Amino acid sequence: MAINLQKGQRQNLSAPKFTIGLGWDTNSSSTGTGYDLDASVFVLGQNGKLLSDEHFIFYNNLSTPTGSVVHQGDNLTGDGDGDDEQIVIDLTQIEANAAEICVVVTIHDAETRRQNFGQVRNSFIRIIDQNQQELVKYELDEDFSIETAVEFGRIYKKNDQWKFEAVGMGMKGGLEDFLNKYQ
Repeated sequence: MAINLQKGQRQNLSAPKFTIGLGWDTNSSSTGTGYDLDASVFVLGQNGKLLSDEHFIFYNNLSTPTGSVVHQGDNLTGDGDGDDEQIVIDLTQIEANAAEICVVVTIHDAETRRQNFGQVRNSFIRIIDQNQQELVKYELDEDFSIETAVEFGRIYKKNDQWKFEAVGMGMKGGLEDFLNKYQ
């Protein structure tokens, strides 16, 4: 049975291999263009910075060097039910100096398209095991009317135990702000 988390809540992860599913729906666009939301992952060390440039996972870099984090590809429209993008995590392959995996969703070209997360609804992050059983889910229910990027959740290591935290923190600047924060 899945555990539904609220913002700030944490849950131990017992499965070393799992998939992070991210989903969303968009309002009818009054901007004249469709929405393209992108999931990205930052694999961070104890210092809160990227282990290397290859540990920034997104549509142009789909895997870490060890294959511990693998993005399943970019969904340009978000159409359909279920997960819009998925990221496979294998903690048995993660680098020993990895301390955190930060999961972010951004709106591609948001400023030009005049789009923000206030125009996005039914957003969620979930973790499913290898048997497709949902372990944890966090539904983002805040109205981010000016934000163009949201940190949905993070997986972090504490006392040799991996945990998931529902974060739900928005930023105005998009993916570049997260890159500046973690590089």
